[in-house]
Amino acid sequence: MSRKKSSSKTGKGPSQRMLRVGEMVRHKVAELLIRGEIHDDVLASHVVSISEVRISPDLKLATAYVMPLGGKDTEKVIAALERHKKFIRAEVAQTLDLKYAPDIRFREDETFEEVSRIDRLLFSEKVRRDVEKK
Repeated sequence: MSRKKSSSKTGKGPSQRMLRVGEMVRHKVAELLIRGEIHDDVLASHVVSISEVRISPDLKLATAYVMPLGGKDTEKVIAALERHKKFIRAEVAQTLDLKYAPDIRFREDETFEEVSRIDRLLFSEKVRRDVEKK
C-alpha cells in the first residue's frame, strides 16, 4: 500500500477542498461508468469501482484508483480509461466549477490486495502460535 498521501499547505494531509474536489471527480467518473457514457467494449464488459480520487494541492492532477469487479483485467480496464481520458476530463470540467479541469490519471487500487495480504498474515499458523502463547 504505497499510496503517498497528498499534503496541504499545513503538511497535515489533504485540505478540505482537495477532499471535496476528489470526491466530486470520483462521483462524476463513477456516474459516467454506471450510465455507460464511455463507449468502450472493455468498460462495457466490466463493473468498475472507483474507490478513491486524490487531488494534488494545486488541483491540477487527479489520481483515480480503480478496480474491476473480481480484480480481473485490471490492465485492460485502466488502458481503456486512459484511452477515454480526454472525454472524461471534459465531462468532469462541465461538472466542477474550477478554473482548470484536473488532468486525470488512472491507477490500480491495491488496497484490496493489501487487505487480503494482511488477512493471510493474521490467520497464518505463525501468528496464531504467537497469540496462543500469551
